[in-house]
Amino acid sequence: MDSITQIVLGAACGEVVLGKKIGNRALLFGAIGGTIPDLDVFVGKLLFHNEIDAMAFHRGFMHSFLFAIMASIGFGLLVFWLYNRGKRYGMTTQKQWIWLFFASIFTHPILDSFTAYGTQLFAPFSNYRVAFNNIAVADPIYTLPFLIALIIMMCFKRTSTKRRLFLQIGLGVSSLYMLLTFVNKYHVNNVYKQALADQQIDYLRFQTQPTILNNILWYGIAETTDAYYMGFYSILDSEPTIKKWHKLPKNHELIEGMPKDLETLAWFSDGYYNLNPMDKSDTFLFKDLRYPLMDESDPNSSIFKFTITKSNDRWEAAPFYVSDINEGARAAFWARLKGI
Repeated sequence: MDSITQIVLGAACGEVVLGKKIGNRALLFGAIGGTIPDLDVFVGKLLFHNEIDAMAFHRGFMHSFLFAIMASIGFGLLVFWLYNRGKRYGMTTQKQWIWLFFASIFTHPILDSFTAYGTQLFAPFSNYRVAFNNIAVADPIYTLPFLIALIIMMCFKRTSTKRRLFLQIGLGVSSLYMLLTFVNKYHVNNVYKQALADQQIDYLRFQTQPTILNNILWYGIAETTDAYYMGFYSILDSEPTIKKWHKLPKNHELIEGMPKDLETLAWFSDGYYNLNPMDKSDTFLFKDLRYPLMDESDPNSSIFKFTITKSNDRWEAAPFYVSDINEGARAAFWARLKGI
């Protein structure tokens, strides 16, 4: 999920492990631990000169269970060695610092796995990307109550029982909301299945996910042999069906064969991608169709897209860009969310 949410969850983990002993400093170190896995964005750019390789590295090994174990031991021992000095000598133990970093680092990829991006929890033993697709990458209803509870908690002394109370409230509210997103997804999946059957769309597979910043307006995509069908559904819609379907051809045949870099992109997008030729030769627009359209009326307005160009024997990707969001698009999004 977004960085703020991961900081909040990491800080809560720090409080659980060492809050009673070192107070608000436990939140700080937990927040640091909660951001460590996302440093793979910078590490990938240092390790790889090809943007496709760097993009595939994100949410890879540094988001795995193995990395959580290794990093928690390394950072735990290092921070204990730095912290256990002077007046602070003997206040904490190595084991407590290792547990603090394990909790804050381990929960990061677990939380990420609920989004559509996908997280390689089992790397390097498997490149399978775990993605439950039940919550948006940024959802204020999940984050804000949790954040507010932590801020209030910080105002109390480390030994206060109210400190633990507000921590429990923050964790409880966020956890209940996460459970609600699974209930919503179960309902939404049934709606899409029925709508596909009603339209007699012979699909191979489909997936659904909420749109950004909410869990009310959902986006679904179904794959057939040569195309994708995309549609939106709001939990506030008057009828449990998909009002409008868009058909988008795959165009996978535009690039002959399956070069290694395109294979990586296909894996990255879980096979939900579309190609469109650009003005230059050997240059295409790659659209990752797991993510919603910006404009429901335009099947080509995919939010996650970037150009790929063949250079020598490899394909290179330009940094992805988001479609322009104008007032009309925002108004249409809000109206569709309300079931209009």
